[in-house]
Amino acid sequence: MEGTEVRKLAELEDDHWWYRERRHLLAKAISGLTPGRAIDIGAAGGGNTRVLRQHGWDAVALEYGADGAEVAHGRGLATIRGDATRLPLADASLDLVVAFDLLEHLVDDDAAVAEVRRVLKPTGTYLVAVPADPRLWSDHDEAVDHVRRYTREGLVDLLDRGGFQVTDVRSWNVLLRPVVAMRRKSSSGSDLDDMHPLVNWGLRTIITAERYLPVGGLPGVSLLLRAQPRS
Repeated sequence: MEGTEVRKLAELEDDHWWYRERRHLLAKAISGLTPGRAIDIGAAGGGNTRVLRQHGWDAVALEYGADGAEVAHGRGLATIRGDATRLPLADASLDLVVAFDLLEHLVDDDAAVAEVRRVLKPTGTYLVAVPADPRLWSDHDEAVDHVRRYTREGLVDLLDRGGFQVTDVRSWNVLLRPVVAMRRKSSSGSDLDDMHPLVNWGLRTIITAERYLPVGGLPGVSLLLRAQPRS
């Protein structure tokens, strides 16, 4: 992702409906885990890293680009620069790896998954979020440097090849999928835009409703996955 997009994300993520709900999903995903050492790969503005730290994790933000690393560091987060396919970390040194909206940016996503397998302890957890469904490909994906969107089967196969046992995979942003699909047919450029507070509130209300509805098996805009190293 280009530096301008990273900085735009950092300015939006505190209040934007999408990033707020994604932080909630991360907090829910780690609620049953014992805090330990964690890394947030592709941390950008560091919102997810802050969630980890707030829940007691010894968490570090990792960014490939100078802009993202500068933004995360400027927010008081422990930050390192590194390549997701060549992590500057020791074998079996982490309890948790978070990679939200990262893999779709990488040409060699297999290498990135293999690296996570290397640095995770045998009892560790890998949390992944990616954009779903190649049919939703649009100018937004081009603008934010996506290489692909994933099917559910393709994402599970990727983790399986990399030596992981997938314990949960579900769709997210299901209720708003028709709106997203319609908008992206007629819009150009990134969706990372500021919006009127009332629009933001309305979208936040809809996405929050998904917490209480059994829609994770339906087509959505994103996929969320949890996995552990396979013995």
